[in-house]
Amino acid sequence: MGLADAAWSGSLTAMCRNIHTLHNFEPAASSDEVHAAALQYVRKVAGTTKPSKANQDAFDEAVAAIAHATEHLLEHLTSSAPPKNREVEAAKARARAATRYAVPA
Repeated sequence: MGLADAAWSGSLTAMCRNIHTLHNFEPAASSDEVHAAALQYVRKVAGTTKPSKANQDAFDEAVAAIAHATEHLLEHLTSSAPPKNREVEAAKARARAATRYAVPA
């Protein structure tokens, strides 16, 4: 196994916690949500939350390209499952977080 393979092993199922699933929700993901996910992705790949002035144009271009590709993907994905309710899914996430970050007595 090479260095690149070692870096990827086991990480294909992990996802940046700030990037949320956007597919199969009612109402559908907004442009703002798609842009936020693209921004988080580019930040993760670039390894910075704020690019230098020299890299700002490349950073912004990447965010726009990824947002465009994401919108295209979401428009073409299909699902046989009923759309998920955002409020119900948010409540489930809050419950998981409460369990995960519970302070022992």
